[in-house]
Amino acid sequence: MAREYPLQQIRNIGIMAHIDAGKTTATERILYYTGRKHKIGETHEGEADMDWMDQEKERGITITSAATTCFWEDHRINIIDPPGHVDFTVEVERSLRVLDGSIAIFDASQGVEPQSETVWRQADKYEVPRFCFANKMDKTGADFEMTLNSIHERLSDEAYAIQLPWGTEDDHKGIIDLIEEKAYTFEGEYGAEVVEHEIPEEYQDEAQEYRDKMLEKVAEANEEMMEKYLNDEEITAEEIKDAIRTLVLNDEMYPVMCGSALHNTGIQPMLDGVVDFLPSPKDIPAKEAELVDTDEDEDDTVNINADDDESFSALAFKVATDPYVGKLVFFRVYSGTLESGSYVINTNTGEKERVSRMVRMHANKREEVDEVHAGEIAAAVGLDDTVTGNTICSEDRKVMLENITFPDPVISVAIEPESKKDQEKMGTALQKLSEEDPTFDISKDEDTLQTIISGMGELHLEVILKRLQDEFDVNADIGEPQVAYKE
Repeated sequence: MAREYPLQQIRNIGIMAHIDAGKTTATERILYYTGRKHKIGETHEGEADMDWMDQEKERGITITSAATTCFWEDHRINIIDPPGHVDFTVEVERSLRVLDGSIAIFDASQGVEPQSETVWRQADKYEVPRFCFANKMDKTGADFEMTLNSIHERLSDEAYAIQLPWGTEDDHKGIIDLIEEKAYTFEGEYGAEVVEHEIPEEYQDEAQEYRDKMLEKVAEANEEMMEKYLNDEEITAEEIKDAIRTLVLNDEMYPVMCGSALHNTGIQPMLDGVVDFLPSPKDIPAKEAELVDTDEDEDDTVNINADDDESFSALAFKVATDPYVGKLVFFRVYSGTLESGSYVINTNTGEKERVSRMVRMHANKREEVDEVHAGEIAAAVGLDDTVTGNTICSEDRKVMLENITFPDPVISVAIEPESKKDQEKMGTALQKLSEEDPTFDISKDEDTLQTIISGMGELHLEVILKRLQDEFDVNADIGEPQVAYKE
C-alpha cells in the first residue's frame, strides 16, 4: 500500500512548556483549526481531548503524553503533547527522542520558567530543531520583550522575533508578521477567520527595528542572502522563510512567534511555522545503529535512513495499557515499512514477536491501520515482550538503535494494600504501571519485607496511587519506609 503523504510533507513534532504555559490549550486550537475536531475543549473545564485521563481532567494538567495526527496545507502533522510538570519529565524525554521538531511555549507574563529550561536542555540533548511561541499575550503582565530577553539570558542568543503582538493584556488584538510586513486579527467563531491589515502606524518603528535584527540573522543562511542584505537589495518573504528554515534545521536560529491560545490569536501562523520551518523525517540526519549478529570482520554500525525501501527498523518509545486492546507499544519508524500481521525481531531481547494489529492514536481513541512507513508514528498490539527503548526490526537486517536514558527516581515510600483482596492484585498492577513508566520503580525491602515504590516526586506517586484505585480496583496506603534496627 502506497503512503498517503510523501516524506517531505510529514512533520513529527512535540509541544513543550512549563506547567500552565498553555500548551494543551494551544494543542486544542490546532486540532480545531485543522478540522480534527469541531468544538474546542477547554483544559480548565476538563474537556481537552489531549488530557483524556480522569486525573488530567480533575487536576487540569497533563500527566501522560498524548499523540494525535492532523493535517495542514497538504502536510500530515503528528503531534505529541507531553506534560509540563517536572514529576513527569520521563514523558518529555521519550517524546523528544523520537520527534523531528518542537514548539516551545512560554507564558508571556512569566518568561522562561524552570521546567521550560529543563525541556529546552532535553531538546538540546537530542538536537531537536524548534521555534518559540510567547503565549498568553492577553494576560495581565504579558510582556513580549521581557519574554524574548529571558529566552536570550537563560536559553539561547539565537532566538529572533519574527512576529510582534498587536497590543497586550486587555488591548491584545492580534499579531504583526515581520516576514510578510502585515498585521493579522483572528475573527469569527473561535478566531477561525484570519484577517489581514496594514501594520498600525504606532507599531511601524518597532516592527522595523525587530525586522532589521531578523534580516541580519537571516543573511547568515547562505552567501546569496548575505550579498542581497549587504547590497540593500529586496529580499522576498519566500526567501526569508527558506533562509529561516535552513537556520532552524541547523539549530542556528529559534524563531519567536506570539499570540493567545485561549483567545484564539496566533495559532494558524504557528501551524504555518510548523510547515515552513520544522523538518520532515527526510531533513533529519541518518540515525546510527548497531548491527547485531555481524561477523568480526564486518562493520558493526550502519546508518538508518528515512526510506521506505530500506529494511524495517523502529524504536519503541512508550508502553500503555488500553482497556480494550491490552498492551499498546508506541513506536517511531525510522526505515522501511511494516504491515499488520508481520513478525519483527526485538534486538534488545532477541525475541521474535508478531504485530497483530496497528493503530494511530488520537489521545485515547484508536484508528486501525494496515501499514506504516518510514517517518511515521503508530502503536502496535501483540508486542508482549517489548518495553520502552527497545528496537524492533525486520529479520533481514538486525539493528539496535540508541536506547532512551531516564533519570533515577528521587523519592521512595512504602505501600501497603488495604485488604487481602487488594494484596492479591497489587503486585500485578504495580508491575504493569512500572512497564509503562521507566521512572517508576518497585522493590522489596529484605529486612522489613515492605514493598517500596519510587518515583520522580510526590505528585508522581499520588497519580500512581490513584491509577491503582481507578484502573485496577486496588486500594492501598503509603507511608514512610520502616527502618530495620540491627545489633
